[in-house]
Amino acid sequence: MRVLQDAWRYLTDASSWTGDGGMLALLAEQLLLTAGALGIAMLVGLPLALWLGHLGRGGFLAINITNVGRAVPTFALLALLVTADPWGWTGDLFPGTATLGPFGRGGAATLVALALFALPPIITNAYTAVREVPTEVREAARGMGMSGWQVFRRAEWPLALPLVASGVRLALVQVWATATIAALVAGPGLGRVITDGFFRTQYGKGIAGAIVVAAVALVLELLAAWVQRAVTPPGAPGAASPGRSRRVSPDRNTVAP
Repeated sequence: MRVLQDAWRYLTDASSWTGDGGMLALLAEQLLLTAGALGIAMLVGLPLALWLGHLGRGGFLAINITNVGRAVPTFALLALLVTADPWGWTGDLFPGTATLGPFGRGGAATLVALALFALPPIITNAYTAVREVPTEVREAARGMGMSGWQVFRRAEWPLALPLVASGVRLALVQVWATATIAALVAGPGLGRVITDGFFRTQYGKGIAGAIVVAAVALVLELLAAWVQRAVTPPGAPGAASPGRSRRVSPDRNTVAP
């Protein structure tokens, strides 16, 4: 109970949120880190998965790549990236990393590790979404004289979009929650509040940081769910029902509520 009281005092103290090391600045750093990692993963993963799904080939490759990505511990990958950089790739990718906001050496390594961590749900959902488009829809589109690109843009993509959005939504929340490990390699984000609190036996501070991370994760989940619902066509799986549904009874003479 004492720890929770200390956490509440830390959260309600204005000085905990202001300044360079305040939680507002760290929150902004972690949001930027999350958005950057998710953007890289979408830029790399979505075109590949959608293309393979449209061709109907490479499913074995796509699924197994994602399985490997799930099997590799993110922290182990982060440790390798932050220490094994003999060619200075980190500095080439992010010039001036000592002063580039959250993207110091630890931040750049975390960005790459989180982007790789976000690939599995994005690739899996995008590939599956395109492959699950009904065959008759594709055949009807081709029968209308559509090219391969038109079939994808006008038939496959609209039907696949809700499941693609679901994969991005899952990756977003996972990346946000995992981004706290950046603090273990002197990186940016709210993980610094958590690790510093527990290292200094200020457990209230550590719990306060964890509460903020959990609260923001919930907000991001709700926002992503709203976006997913907005891009889901009416009548598609997961679409909101405009009213109370009705079903026809087996004798087809009455309508059951």
